[in-house]
Amino acid sequence: MTTTLRTRALAATIGGLALVASLGAAPANAKAGDVRVAGTCNKSATTKIKLGLRDGRIETETEVDSNRNGQSWSVRMRQNGVLVLNTTAVTKAPSGSFSVRKVLPNRAGTDTITAVSRNAATGQTCTVTARL
Repeated sequence: MTTTLRTRALAATIGGLALVASLGAAPANAKAGDVRVAGTCNKSATTKIKLGLRDGRIETETEVDSNRNGQSWSVRMRQNGVLVLNTTAVTKAPSGSFSVRKVLPNRAGTDTITAVSRNAATGQTCTVTARL
């Protein structure tokens, strides 16, 4: 076997192992058909939402990661424009993030879920919208 052929074979093997490892890293509660969307923040935080059909209902999970522990955020979630959640959440170690879960009714047609998170102390605002 030539050096070039060995190098290509090694690269293919490493690539295959990396693919298998990344597949195994998916969350245990992730299901086929789940909708995942990354949102936007006006400062250095990140946000995302996951929607999934479970027993005829919509399971939602929204997350904000600011990389700062102990921050208090207000979280409002709307389903098709109607307020369905108004709560507060605090970022926790080790990642400086929080997640909020809510199970919603599955309305007729496409459901539009929007989560807006605000940190009054820092002026950060994060918004994410997904449809299912």
